[in-house]
Amino acid sequence: MHSVSEPNLTRVNNYHLLHRELAEEDPWRLDANAFEQERHSQMLRLSFSQGPITNALEVGCAAGAFTEKLAPYCKRLTVIDVVPRAIARTRQRMKESSHINWIVADVRQFSTQQLFDLIVVAEVLYYLEDVAAMRTAVHNLSSMLAPSGHMVFGSAIDANCRRWGHVAGAETVIAMLNETLIEVERLYCRGASVNEDCLLSRFQKSTT
Repeated sequence: MHSVSEPNLTRVNNYHLLHRELAEEDPWRLDANAFEQERHSQMLRLSFSQGPITNALEVGCAAGAFTEKLAPYCKRLTVIDVVPRAIARTRQRMKESSHINWIVADVRQFSTQQLFDLIVVAEVLYYLEDVAAMRTAVHNLSSMLAPSGHMVFGSAIDANCRRWGHVAGAETVIAMLNETLIEVERLYCRGASVNEDCLLSRFQKSTT
């Protein structure tokens, strides 16, 4: 039985973990690792499988490795991250990009009148403190997807996330997404290390 204070403690610990990781020059080796390069390549393929993107949302920019690849193909791009340092590092990396809107925000509370034809959220939701928080984030993101819009989701599998101390990973979130969206493609990326795995899925919002 969990105490009432545990979820808040988990959230604080995960926030501090992100701060520490972002102090590294290349956190998570996103720029230098072959597995990460392949993961980003597949995420881009899924993102643009339906053609050019008018209005996109990236949730969680880390140090900007994927943002740098995504931005040139989007007419407008909104980037949110809960850690101010992540936004600052990515803005510095991108230099002058007038078509990008930068926002420090929690994925659960982020709100806008805009609807996005593409939402990308990868290696983010397992930092939330519990399954209920993940479900809140999933419902919030789904509500901002335009009719016939697409969401690209990526995460390490449940088993690895739990081994790292998180509550859940890919399979848990994919099941939630399938409650409100239609999954149209799924693939599994795997590297040489036991820690290098990612399930990627593309979802579409039903027009009915």
